[in-house]
Amino acid sequence: IDNDPNRAPPCDPSVCVLPDCFCSEDGTTIPGNLPAKDVPMMITVTFDDAINNNNIDLYKEMFNGRRKNPNGCEIKATFFVSHKYTNYSAVQETHRKGHEIAVHSITHNDDERFWSNATVDDWAKEMAGMRIIIEKYANITDNSVVGVRAPYLRVGGNNQFTMMEEQAFLYDSTITAPLSNPPLWPYTMYFRMPHRCHGNLQSCPTRSHAVWEMVMNELDRREDPGNDEYLPGCAMVDSCSNILTGDQFYNFLNHNFDRHYEQNRAPLGLYFHAAWLKNNPEFLDAFLYWIDETLANHNDVYFVTMTQVIQWIQNPRSINELKSFEPWREKCTVEGTPACWVPHTCKLTSKEVPGETINLQTCVRCPNNYPWINDPTGDGFF
Repeated sequence: IDNDPNRAPPCDPSVCVLPDCFCSEDGTTIPGNLPAKDVPMMITVTFDDAINNNNIDLYKEMFNGRRKNPNGCEIKATFFVSHKYTNYSAVQETHRKGHEIAVHSITHNDDERFWSNATVDDWAKEMAGMRIIIEKYANITDNSVVGVRAPYLRVGGNNQFTMMEEQAFLYDSTITAPLSNPPLWPYTMYFRMPHRCHGNLQSCPTRSHAVWEMVMNELDRREDPGNDEYLPGCAMVDSCSNILTGDQFYNFLNHNFDRHYEQNRAPLGLYFHAAWLKNNPEFLDAFLYWIDETLANHNDVYFVTMTQVIQWIQNPRSINELKSFEPWREKCTVEGTPACWVPHTCKLTSKEVPGETINLQTCVRCPNNYPWINDPTGDGFF
């Protein structure tokens, strides 16, 4: 960042004021300068990649309608959805239930360098294109698809954030902050990031962008945090490679919860790929036990979506005002039935994915072609 003559200036709290701007010099300051004891402990659970029959049952078990925040509303999560193999009728139902749907690209291009070097146009095709697909095939019409996470957490530098501004995305959640105590609050990108650009060969934005960063605080994976030697943190839970048993996972969750709860109550992000929980039933059991225990023992812990965190930061309310905080009451408990019990299974091809026939499941009618990067609607005009 220091080499960019047009770099964003350091945080200036006199200019950067809520609701549209939030920053602090080291990133740890509580919004609205509330005392920590009055701040709700927000937990953001996210899942990356396709939503389909491999993981729908897992999500149904986790979000079974019985796990409720202190305001009486069902706990919520955020899903960063990539295109291939996604069942859009399931995305539609996940959204109907009040969870947040965000974008994780169309192609999930396996070449990590692609994301580091992609042009503004590449980013727009991948991310704004994915939003077009989601809105059309999951029939999401409320403009709620506002978040981005890049595949492999490969930040796309200024190009990614320029695209997000141009395409009116609200937030990114790709940038990792190195393990720190206290952890960091989300911030806006108008001013310089309050931490170093963390990760191998990462290309972080250096300029000023009108975008929120739902920064990924690394988690502390040490077994005995009081005594253990230094271990680098991990951003995705499933990359914390030393978690081998349910008990270890339970202790890991408690330790990281305490790190946030007992310091500045920065939101605790628990970022997953569904397969990690699905393939390790004892991790899933430990996680559900921990969620239930945490909700039972605290009247100040809320499992909320990324957008709900931003809504709180923009309008910080103390714990005792939250029962009536409208943004957290939206789709509080959802009754009713799915948009369609039996989705259309469209067997489709695309010139862009030669030789493959791919199933697209959706409640809306089938397109002519499999939607892809140059033809996100699937209408075949390119």
